Amino acid sequence: MRTTGLSRQLALSLSGMVLGVMLLLHAGFYLFYAIVMRVNPALVSPTMDSWPPTPSEWALIATLTVLGLFLAVNTALRLSRRILQPLNSVAQGARQLARGDLSVRASTEDRSLGEAVGLVDDFNSMAERLERMTRELVTWNAAIAHELRTPVTILRGRLQGLAEGVFEPDEALFRSLLAQVEGLSRLIDDLRTLSLADSGHLSLHRTRVDMAAEIRAIVDLMAPELRAAGLEVQLALEAGPLHCDAARLRQVVLALLENARRHASPGPLRISTAHINAEFVLRVEDAGPGISEELAAHIFEAFVRGEESRSRQSGGTGLGLAVVRAIVQAHHGRVACQPGTHGGTCFSVSLPDAPDEDSAASGSPPPG
Repeated sequence: MRTTGLSRQLALSLSGMVLGVMLLLHAGFYLFYAIVMRVNPALVSPTMDSWPPTPSEWALIATLTVLGLFLAVNTALRLSRRILQPLNSVAQGARQLARGDLSVRASTEDRSLGEAVGLVDDFNSMAERLERMTRELVTWNAAIAHELRTPVTILRGRLQGLAEGVFEPDEALFRSLLAQVEGLSRLIDDLRTLSLADSGHLSLHRTRVDMAAEIRAIVDLMAPELRAAGLEVQLALEAGPLHCDAARLRQVVLALLENARRHASPGPLRISTAHINAEFVLRVEDAGPGISEELAAHIFEAFVRGEESRSRQSGGTGLGLAVVRAIVQAHHGRVACQPGTHGGTCFSVSLPDAPDEDSAASGSPPPG
């Protein structure tokens, strides 16, 4: 419809106009001569090849010409209004959009003009996307400012106290300052990863990696923190190579384990991998308290938290799961958050088990 609507309407309108003019001429001449030949034959030429036409015939030609022009102009005006109305609406919307009114939307009264309707719909989609991106940018700026405010305030206060002799320089104070700096570094790294993913420049360096061994090493590294949080790690790892960016996937595993450490209730933490239908599947499942369906639908968006006070108190930035999604999508994979089988939450990551030739060559994530 979108590829033929306007051309079809033009063809129908012009054909109808030509047909109407031709019928007008034929009917006009027929009626004129039928009436005149009965009333007064002297008003018309005596033979078909007589020249010039009689005044009555000139009057007929002028009348039919005027009527034909009126029909043509009327048809052209009606068609031009139908075509120009959506175009003018888009033009007016573009001017308002340029002035900063992102809420503007174009409209069309005639949905039969496929190309014009497509233009209006595409303009509205663009305006809606710009409006959404602007709202998200405002939200991001506010969220980033909020996340930076606490560690910067702490660092400034502690350093000012050290400079003025209020605090005694000791190992505990320096470790506290170092923890704040490390938190800022993680926030900067996460923001950089998300920025690269959004711009399509998140590079991947793929190699054949045994993810089972990588996950065991990460679990051993985080074992003290996980035990301190009351989590009992249960591993069910299927050995086998995977064509991926090992460093990025280690970042994914660390983020999922860190998320469980911060938010999961004490109990078993099941980590499993499997190779299913040409896919590598990683699952991290806790025993509670679970995530609502409403939150699960947005859990991989930046700065989304379930329990605001608890998250900020535990030091989370709300970017970990957003980074997970960005890295998984760069691998042409999928990530999901679903209810677990034991009352908790199950995070699953699915990656292509076979190397993607185009991705491996370019090292770039898929568009979108």
